[in-house]
Amino acid sequence: MPLVITIGNKWASKLLSECARAISEKDSSKIHNLLWMLNELASPYGDCDQKLASHFLQALFCKATDSGQRCFKTLTTVAEKSHSFDSARKLILKFQEVSPWTTFGHVASNGAILEALDGASKLHIIDISHTLCTQWPTLLEALATRNDETPHLKLTVVVTASIVRSVMKEIGQRMEKFARLMGVPFELNVISGLNHLGELTKEELGVQEDEAVAINCNGALRRVGAEERNSVIRMFQSLNPRVVTIVEEEADFTSSRYDFVKCFEECLRYYTLYFEMLEESFVPTSNERLMLERECSRNIVRVLACDEENDGGECERRERGSQWFERLREAFSPVGFSDDVVDDVKALLKRYRGGWALALPQGDHESGIYLTWKEEPVVWASAWKP
Repeated sequence: MPLVITIGNKWASKLLSECARAISEKDSSKIHNLLWMLNELASPYGDCDQKLASHFLQALFCKATDSGQRCFKTLTTVAEKSHSFDSARKLILKFQEVSPWTTFGHVASNGAILEALDGASKLHIIDISHTLCTQWPTLLEALATRNDETPHLKLTVVVTASIVRSVMKEIGQRMEKFARLMGVPFELNVISGLNHLGELTKEELGVQEDEAVAINCNGALRRVGAEERNSVIRMFQSLNPRVVTIVEEEADFTSSRYDFVKCFEECLRYYTLYFEMLEESFVPTSNERLMLERECSRNIVRVLACDEENDGGECERRERGSQWFERLREAFSPVGFSDDVVDDVKALLKRYRGGWALALPQGDHESGIYLTWKEEPVVWASAWKP
């Protein structure tokens, strides 16, 4: 008997969820029917439903055919071939112009770092993120305009994504040029030989006894295997930093990793929010939006169709702020963001269109602050000390 589903509002999420359940139940005729129907309706260039159907269809097909690992490597290789410094910089700056998704964490983290390192003459910031150093020009400006003597800043950038390695040389040259312009004594070190963050050692970071250390982790911990996260956090603790700033997107792909349907529903919930945000932030013909959506497509395949046990690289296992809180407080104490930092974040959000807000955590088992989109928490920022 053929499968019949009425196509109406939010049709993509209904069809996709039905297909995920069929894959979980190994119902091959239902899987084939749904994959065919989704393929007929999906388009990476259509409306939000068509885009969601297109990108999740790819992951569901990979899951059904056990081809996720191969597909992910192909998608990554294609992305790397078209990746250049100029295209990456343009993409990031355009995204920051239309949405506070990344700048929210930058402003909160920079505020906490500046306050924690105030008065020190030798600063060492360990940056573990994929944001191509776009966070640091405003911090350099703030250091240049301080009333006391301008401190020496050593920035150690830890790169694990191969797509970022290719552009780090040019980023480094630009950072050094900007630091000279600002009059800030500056040294840049890049650690780029790692497959994943779990390989990073204390010795590689070259921390000196007379340096005030800050560790900035922006979207980096979710790329560490769940079983390795506590050891990475303990390694951070061993550096005796004055502050550790953590920014992560608000989704849980970890606790449900062995329950495909549950993990699929959380993945669909999160990326539906993200795609709707992109649709409202960018013009329909935006190339930057298409590039961001393609990046999501790779991540969706990684979450839903790749067996991480057989893959030596990074993962894509997000956790919510409340889950990170429980992990981090084993080694650190939460530092509340000061009123000045919160005011800076609120001022930032006023520069964007309506729908964005700052929210404080509810309950005793959380800390930090949340960026919300239409009242849904989407990004969590926090600061910690030993």
